[in-house]
Amino acid sequence: MAIKLYQFCISHYCEKVRWALDFKGINYEPVNLLPGQHVNTIRKLTRSASSVPVLDHDGRIIQGSATILDYLEENFPDAPLTPLSPEHQDQARAWEQRLDAEAGPALRTWVYHYFLQRPKVVVPMLASGTPFYNRILLSLAFSRVDEVMRNWMKINQKTADASQAVLEKLITELADIYRQRPFLVGDAFTRADLTACSLLAPLFQPDQYPVPWPKPGKVPRPVQARLSEWQPCLDPIAAVYQQHR
Repeated sequence: MAIKLYQFCISHYCEKVRWALDFKGINYEPVNLLPGQHVNTIRKLTRSASSVPVLDHDGRIIQGSATILDYLEENFPDAPLTPLSPEHQDQARAWEQRLDAEAGPALRTWVYHYFLQRPKVVVPMLASGTPFYNRILLSLAFSRVDEVMRNWMKINQKTADASQAVLEKLITELADIYRQRPFLVGDAFTRADLTACSLLAPLFQPDQYPVPWPKPGKVPRPVQARLSEWQPCLDPIAAVYQQHR
């Protein structure tokens, strides 16, 4: 059995799959790709979209974090992440769908809007896990990288402000829940908790995440200020991450 995970180390959607694989005790080979250069590799595998994560299980190709989780649950049922109760299943999937649709894009837009203004900080994060020369290539082509990323993800001040509001609402809601009970759904850790904590992990920068987090002084000031303000709400989410990751 051979399992490969095609990923960006920096991607929080890839962290979601890494965590699911680790949680289930599944051995896999990470294939770290450089954003931009990944397109040809992924399209050869999927013959469609170029997004990551992509799982290759003995030639079976599965793309997208939620679809990969479904595949792992079906083929590797030990350490389940989906509740048995139909009611709780629906609740867990509803949380996952909402977080995938809201938290993931909002965090990406908000963080990149500010970090793309700091090439020396963001380049090592984008190139994490890939050969050292990719940092040089990204640095040399950074103006183009910045343009492509902003156009592709519709990143600008307006969308960053809107994304900040989405994040603030979500983390406040999640913190309120985690202060009252240990899990979002039922009485066990599920894919709902895994999705929430992995997609928001860059906000509390856990050591388990395979990127070189910048020192606090190198974090853009608008991000620093907001993270300090959000810290009381991030702490309960970070605690769930640390307990189960």
